[in-house]
Amino acid sequence: MRIILQRVATASVDVEGNQIASIDRGLLLLVGIGSDDAGVDLAKIAKKIIDLRIFEDDDGRMNLSVRDIGGAILAVSQFTLYADISKGRRPSFVHAAPPELAEPLFDAFVHALQAEKVEVQTGQFGAKMAVRLENDGPVTLTLEVAAQPTSG
Repeated sequence: MRIILQRVATASVDVEGNQIASIDRGLLLLVGIGSDDAGVDLAKIAKKIIDLRIFEDDDGRMNLSVRDIGGAILAVSQFTLYADISKGRRPSFVHAAPPELAEPLFDAFVHALQAEKVEVQTGQFGAKMAVRLENDGPVTLTLEVAAQPTSG
């Protein structure tokens, strides 16, 4: 699972010219689901993101989480995070999960975020979206998580 986290002053998603989601201060998450992500601990990832101290306190230090500031999250599924551009000029998406695997995992991830009692809005899975943001800082982080092998 690959997630680009952007600290934002505002963010929104439009589909076919209609705004479907909008947040003020918080995090925009661009979420890529890989073909091997079925065993990823979504609750653990959600808690980590919610508790990341990447917002500034009164002293200007990154010491507050999205929960601490009463912020919101806008999560957008983005399979292109799994693009392989190492060969040729056209991206390959063979490592991205197919929609029948990616959509339920993305939905489960959103539910794990919501279970942490923060406002969560989403884009529309599989749609062509216009994502707008005002990056705050700018602060942009990357989180990559691999499924843990099961012992047997």
